[in-house]
Amino acid sequence: MKLITYRLSDPRVRTGVVLNDRVLDISDWLEALPVSAQAVAHHLAAGTVAPLGGILRWLSAGAEAHALLQAHVAKVTTPHLAQATTPMPALADVTLFAPVPRPGKIIGVGRNYADHAKETGVAPFEKPRIIFKMSSSVAAPGASVVRPKGVTKLDFESELAVVIGAYARDVAEADALSVVAGYTVLNDVSAREFQFDVSPAQTTFAKSMDGFCPMGPWLVTRDEVPDPQALDVSCWLNGERMQHGHTADMLFSVKALVAYVSQFMTLEPGDILTTGTPAGIGAFRQPPVYLQPGDQLRLEVTGVGSMTHAIG
Repeated sequence: MKLITYRLSDPRVRTGVVLNDRVLDISDWLEALPVSAQAVAHHLAAGTVAPLGGILRWLSAGAEAHALLQAHVAKVTTPHLAQATTPMPALADVTLFAPVPRPGKIIGVGRNYADHAKETGVAPFEKPRIIFKMSSSVAAPGASVVRPKGVTKLDFESELAVVIGAYARDVAEADALSVVAGYTVLNDVSAREFQFDVSPAQTTFAKSMDGFCPMGPWLVTRDEVPDPQALDVSCWLNGERMQHGHTADMLFSVKALVAYVSQFMTLEPGDILTTGTPAGIGAFRQPPVYLQPGDQLRLEVTGVGSMTHAIG
């Protein structure tokens, strides 16, 4: 299934399932879906509020949530019911948001492709290099990402992003994919002057400015991506392909990354683990290619989706 967060002509933010380029609204169904006892206990222990709605509620509803949603979709799209009670707008007619508009954590991994490590002149790391992006940097697919005043070295990084769907701590690598709800496409936009030209390097700051995390267009559920290490990752800038890699070339697989991070912090439903970018970023081209207002980007991961956005 492909799950989206979207809006029609009214202000209400909705959740839907994409079916043959049309959208089945599941917002009301989600409001009645109870979050899991584990989610309630986790939030009580942390002194926080359990998820209220949207995809985050589905992610927090426990292991049965996927099957329950499949059953609901099958029921309401039975031909005679679909015509009578389930109007479905065209996907092209809705306004998309990031599938998880405000993740709890966005965990990145630096130089996780062998070809990207080579182009940076750094030997492959023995353990994952963990980077964070602030959740306030999330932007919608199709958004115009404004280049901040004073930033001249704005760069792109097309990435496969993992959406966590369970509470996970000290997960064995063999079991790691069981806590993954699905996948999406993400651009790890970066202001390179704060990453490379200052001391000490300000990597989190360089990657966390407003709009620096376009993500979407949807969450593809795990069952539709049997092997996350068998996907092409690409980026086009103004129609020219700048990046083309394959997730088989990751130094640390999705399973390895989930297991590693969960040794040190609890992964929670709705967290995003973004898995690194292949070679071809602007900073290491000769001469460098940095993003300019008016540029158009298309980022694609086979089996997951294609996302476009502009630079403003």
